Amino acid sequence: MEINYKKRLAMDPSGFVLLSDYVPGILQEIRYHSTYNFVGDRIDGYEEPCALLTREAARALKTVSNEMNAQGYRLKIFDAYRPACAVRHFVLWGIEDLDLRMKPYFYPDLEKQSLFAQGYIASQSSHSRGSTVDLTLLDMTTGREVDMGSPFDLFSPVSHPDYRGITEEQYANRMLLQRAMVRCGFAPIDCEWWHFTLEDEPYPDTYFEFPVSSAYLKR
Repeated sequence: MEINYKKRLAMDPSGFVLLSDYVPGILQEIRYHSTYNFVGDRIDGYEEPCALLTREAARALKTVSNEMNAQGYRLKIFDAYRPACAVRHFVLWGIEDLDLRMKPYFYPDLEKQSLFAQGYIASQSSHSRGSTVDLTLLDMTTGREVDMGSPFDLFSPVSHPDYRGITEEQYANRMLLQRAMVRCGFAPIDCEWWHFTLEDEPYPDTYFEFPVSSAYLKR
């Protein structure tokens, strides 16, 4: 599969912010900086386990956070801005790498090559435009993640937001998150309950290459 970036690539981080500066108390578990992800290695471009977003998306997410805090929840971020080089890492892993060590955890019922056709991995990602976030809710009373019926990055129909083969409580939890995100200007996708993109994103035609690093924002 050829990676063809028809849109503009950019290295300028001036429109981006460190999410923790905009949303105090937000939790972060940046999976692609770790080895616990569907590839099994740290992903190219993730130099620091921090979430970066466009300023506009961060402001909208702060509104979501305030609303969820009032209801007893905190936001937990798995991924935000994703460099285009990270997406290329995914694509090359998918078409060239025979390593299946993470299959039992992230795509147990699918063949690796089908992850593209079914929309779980793309040759271009909205994350690289800087206004997409992967997240869940954490219950402030229990200190635990809210049960969404499937874990983050499980590539399966079970992870589709409208999947009804889960409990009523799990489905209600998904809808709680989705309604809050939509009210604040984010749009969901049909195959991942955790994935949302700011509808009025500031860079709809630009895919950024700079690394995930708070230090890079200060250059």
